[in-house]
Amino acid sequence: MNLKPGRVFSGARPTGRQHLGNYLGAIKNYVALQEEYESIYCIVDLHALTTLESTLDLRQNCFEMALDWLAAGLDPQKSIIFIQSHVPQVTELHTILSMVTPLGKLTDLPTFKEKVRQNESNVNYGLVGYPVLMSADIVLYKTDLVPVGIDQAPHIEFARETVRSFNYWYKTDVLKEPQMKVTEVPKVIGIDGVNKMSKSLNNHIELAATPEETQQRVMSMVTDPQRQRRTDPGNPDICNVYAMHKIFSSPEEVEMVNRECRTAGIGCVQCKKLLAQNMNAYLAPFRERRNMLDQRPDEIWDVLEDGAKRARVIAQETMREVRAAIGLP
Repeated sequence: MNLKPGRVFSGARPTGRQHLGNYLGAIKNYVALQEEYESIYCIVDLHALTTLESTLDLRQNCFEMALDWLAAGLDPQKSIIFIQSHVPQVTELHTILSMVTPLGKLTDLPTFKEKVRQNESNVNYGLVGYPVLMSADIVLYKTDLVPVGIDQAPHIEFARETVRSFNYWYKTDVLKEPQMKVTEVPKVIGIDGVNKMSKSLNNHIELAATPEETQQRVMSMVTDPQRQRRTDPGNPDICNVYAMHKIFSSPEEVEMVNRECRTAGIGCVQCKKLLAQNMNAYLAPFRERRNMLDQRPDEIWDVLEDGAKRARVIAQETMREVRAAIGLP
């Protein structure tokens, strides 16, 4: 008997090995939510096709992502974990929802305009319909809550409006309006000290990096630009290294760095070495679990296949209700 208060759904594009931004912004939250809610987490490979120039690495990227999720603590006994395209009902629902979605509504979305700027040479139909497929992902599984940062609120509101349009058009209530579960999503700045951490900008630190690779990346982090010499006092409030200390170092160490940086009692090199040491200590259990799981790749695929089977059970029932509501023969 399921006594959990509701069902959570979230999806992420298969970007391969995950980095600190992925972990702090999403994965850590996924792990916490599975303890409280019935949780469904999906690797959205079909979404990736809208902008991918090549699919050569797509399968491996799905594997690496699942590997990182499991190593970080997602539990297939507590969560359904699967690949989007392994549940074909999502494309059927996408098609049906597209029939009640005005084209102008899609092209007016700020996210669409941004994607056009990023992919001017490939503005395809899938890119336009991306929010409809996202809505299908969510409502196919009778989702109660979608964990998002406040900046993602328009996506959830679009899904809610799509559900209302479908239910109004076909005089039914079979599709459920999802609610937002606004979560604290920290904006993790990359090692360049300017942009959000991202693989495409090569300013990231991979969770699965070796301790040596991690230290090398940390040592290259941009610090307070006004601090030119070791004897110059610094301003930790504008330093990304200090921001990372607040995540990976003890309160006592954070206080020490804050104090000593302002008085030039500690230099940037020493500060970075301490951060790298603490970051590696924090990630050590994850890396150990990942290395163990990586030795058993068939088990990763088994988890994804089992997750897809469980997801299909929910999806089939939803689509049975949807077809009946429409009156499809």
